[in-house]
Amino acid sequence: MDKILLFIPMYNCEKQIVRVLDQLNDEVCSYLSEIIIVNNRSTDNSEEVSKNYLESHNLNVKVNILRNKENYGLGGSHKVAFDYAINNDFDYIIVLHGDDQGSINNILPYLKNEDYKNYDCLLGARFMKGSKLKGYSKFRTFGNRVYNLLFSLGCGRNIYDLGSGLNMYNINMLKNRFYIKYKDNLIFNYCMIMGSSYYKHKIKFFPISWREEDQISNVKMLNQAFVVLKLLGKFVINKNNFVTIEHRDSTIKKYNAEVVYSK
Repeated sequence: MDKILLFIPMYNCEKQIVRVLDQLNDEVCSYLSEIIIVNNRSTDNSEEVSKNYLESHNLNVKVNILRNKENYGLGGSHKVAFDYAINNDFDYIIVLHGDDQGSINNILPYLKNEDYKNYDCLLGARFMKGSKLKGYSKFRTFGNRVYNLLFSLGCGRNIYDLGSGLNMYNINMLKNRFYIKYKDNLIFNYCMIMGSSYYKHKIKFFPISWREEDQISNVKMLNQAFVVLKLLGKFVINKNNFVTIEHRDSTIKKYNAEVVYSK
C-alpha cells in the first residue's frame, strides 16, 4: 500500500478549516498514512480551532499541525510539506487548501481505481468539462480560460488550470527539489506547471467542484496577471534558463516548521 500524505496549507481560515477537516471521513482517511496541517503564521485563531477540532474528533489517521518559522507564503508552505514528504519517505502527497473551496471527494475516484499511479501529478481543474463553479464571476472565469490557453501554447500541452486547491504529486518527481527556487507566493503553482512541462512530467487534469462563499481572496488580480505573463514570456524565450534561475524575491536557505500538535 502506498504511503500517502495529505497536506493542508492554512492561513487565516478559522471559519473554514473545520469544514475542511469535516471532509476527512473514514473512507478518505483509509487512503491516508498521515495528515499535516501547515500553519503559515496565521494571525487569527486557525491553529487553535484546528487543535480543538482534532481533540474532539478521531480521524483514524496520524495528524500533525506544523507552524512555519516565518510567513513563507503559500508556495513556501508547499516547500515545507514537500520536504516533509521526501524526508519521511512518503510515496505521494495530496494538497487540499484549508479555505474550503475545494472538495477532497473529487480525487477519491482516482484513489479507488489507483489511476494516480499512472501519473507524476494529478491536478484539479476548475475550468474543464465536468467541473462545477459556485460564486465565481464570469469575468474571472473568462480570464482564467484565456490564461489557460496562453499557457497551453507556451507549454506545448493542454492546461486546464494554473493552480487549484486540490492536487496530488508523486514524491519521485519532487526529490530533485526542482521547485525550490520558484516563487514563494501564490504564483508558485504557475511555476510548477511550467517546470512540469519542461521536465515532461506525466500530468492528468481532472474536473473538480469549487466554491467561493466566505473565503477571503489573497489574489491581487491585475498585478498578478502582469507578473504571470512576464513569467510565461521568460519560460517561452529560454526554458533552460527558467528552470535554473532564482525566482524568489528573497532567498531562504531552509524552510523550517515546528510540530506544535500531534495526535
